Amino acid sequence: MHEPFEATKTQLEPFRRFLSSLVSGSVILLSCTLIALVWANSPWAETYFGILQTKIGISWGDATYALSVHHWINDGLMVFFFFVVGLEIKRELLVGHLSSTKKAILPVAAALGGMVVPAIIFTVLNAGGEGERGWGIPMATDIAFALGVLVILGKRVPIELKVFLTAVAIADDLGAVVVIALFYTESILLVWLLVGLALLALLYFVARVLRVRRLDILWALIISIWIAVFISGVHATVAGILVALIVPVKPTAEPRRLLDFVEDRIRWLAGNKVTSESMIFDPYQLEAVVQVEEAASRMQPAGLRLEQYWHPVQAILILPLFALANAGVRIDRGLFEALSSPVGLGVILGLFVGKQVGILLFSWLVIGSGKAELPNGVSWRQLWGVSCLTGIGFTMSLFVSELAFDSEALIAEAKLGILVASSISAVVGFLVLHAALPRYNGSAKE
Repeated sequence: MHEPFEATKTQLEPFRRFLSSLVSGSVILLSCTLIALVWANSPWAETYFGILQTKIGISWGDATYALSVHHWINDGLMVFFFFVVGLEIKRELLVGHLSSTKKAILPVAAALGGMVVPAIIFTVLNAGGEGERGWGIPMATDIAFALGVLVILGKRVPIELKVFLTAVAIADDLGAVVVIALFYTESILLVWLLVGLALLALLYFVARVLRVRRLDILWALIISIWIAVFISGVHATVAGILVALIVPVKPTAEPRRLLDFVEDRIRWLAGNKVTSESMIFDPYQLEAVVQVEEAASRMQPAGLRLEQYWHPVQAILILPLFALANAGVRIDRGLFEALSSPVGLGVILGLFVGKQVGILLFSWLVIGSGKAELPNGVSWRQLWGVSCLTGIGFTMSLFVSELAFDSEALIAEAKLGILVASSISAVVGFLVLHAALPRYNGSAKE
């Protein structure tokens, strides 16, 4: 009866690699966050903010096209983060833990509750005020930090609990992307948006229909899509999601047919006594080896291959740079005053209280209705601990705070609230799970 969260070790191998890269990156991410906070409040604070405001771009005649370092990171590098998010979402929707109603109903319901209730709490505290646009800030979950806390608890954590948290966080990411695209776009230049969509259709035709593999052509189209989306007014990071949706998750050819072809080519090579020297002088042998290589490449799911490649890059490079550029909050108004403001309090209560209430309430509703069951080996206390961990908003929450407000004071209040709420959520979640998980590895699955 617990089929939705049961999996073999082979099926879980991609998840284990995914988890490993996230945990490694979370250590670097935390370090960069602390560096940014200390640097922004040190005697060298002006250097920190000066670097972020430095313009980088190109000049063409009398025209100059430039963005600040801060914008290049948030609007440029973060496109790759959202590209990976898009690959994760597509994989989960097509072949993962969100691929069927039976599998998806519990994590999707939990994620929905974890978005709706925090947004309501924030709105109640900020309705009619200057901070009301920030309702999307406490809706997000930082999957890297949340899973990082689970890893600290080691093999006591059932794999089903890790999978559940990941599925909730990915469903949460999908909701955050929709919120960013629909509610944090100031104005849309329809012509440029249509240009971006036309280029996206062209990329699909070139990559999926013509099967063009030349990187210069593909990169030219991808960069053009990013420019068109950026100019259109829709946040440029949405381009990363759109491009990810084109990447195939499954192999582009039927594996059995390709395996038959590879076996035939290998038998031919063996019969022709191929050696490292003979391939140099016999073009037919070299061609057969190339055909084997191309067939093997076509059997690899492009989406999974790209996800595995970009996960370490975004976890170890892109997200730490984002933290370095966005976590540096100057605390000059007084910490208590900032945290007790409607924005600061709304973020803290939304992330810490709203996430717990929303996830537990919506999970209880779908389980009580008989539509879903608790994952195998997972108790309600453990689910409570995980719901605490989802209050670690950080990356996506910081990102939304930059989109929600123009006022530096409001952004600072939101960021301080995010840092405090994420810290409290991590500590409380760890303590709850430490008490709720089995003491020995006997009942915990690796």
